[in-house]
Amino acid sequence: MTDVTNNAANNALEFYFDFSSPYGYLAAERIDELAARFGRKVKWRPVLLGVIFESTGAAPLTTVPLKGDYSKMDFVRSARFMGIPYNPPTRFPLPTQVAARAYYWLHERDCGMARSFAKEVYRALFVDDRDISDPEVVLAIAAALGADRAALAVGVETAEIKDRLKAEVAGAIEKGVFGSPLIFCDGEAFFGADRLPQLEARLSGKDF
Repeated sequence: MTDVTNNAANNALEFYFDFSSPYGYLAAERIDELAARFGRKVKWRPVLLGVIFESTGAAPLTTVPLKGDYSKMDFVRSARFMGIPYNPPTRFPLPTQVAARAYYWLHERDCGMARSFAKEVYRALFVDDRDISDPEVVLAIAAALGADRAALAVGVETAEIKDRLKAEVAGAIEKGVFGSPLIFCDGEAFFGADRLPQLEARLSGKDF
């Protein structure tokens, strides 16, 4: 591994997200390309907003009076502004622990496949309106990418992978993650897909 590659890995962006987060989906469609332009890598870290909200006292945007209706409109508008396909899902919000466990199980075996899986899970929910809380849907997405469906089905139910996800969520809370998406760049947090331009400016060396 070259020094350049080592430096990119050591200075990787940390991308925290929940698979049921519309803004997380929008960021997921752009974060890798943005980081690559500045020689950075990205560590994808799916978490569970439900657990994080229990810690912070927050609630899903769509359940908050007044803000909920605005957020539903803004999901659509933001996707249109960014040129990203978006179809409001009929089941929302929904549990994402199986998808998150599957990601970490895949990541331990094939980082590239795990990354592709994460993007396809997001598109399954926010483009194709598939129920990603259904383990069969999650397994089908992974299998289509070449994963061993039977092994994954067993893997997502193991104590080891459940503990891995719990540790990831606990670590995220300790680090200060309160929502999705939240991206850390050299220790500085950027919250929301609408902060990607600020992140780009920071990566380019601008001081503000």
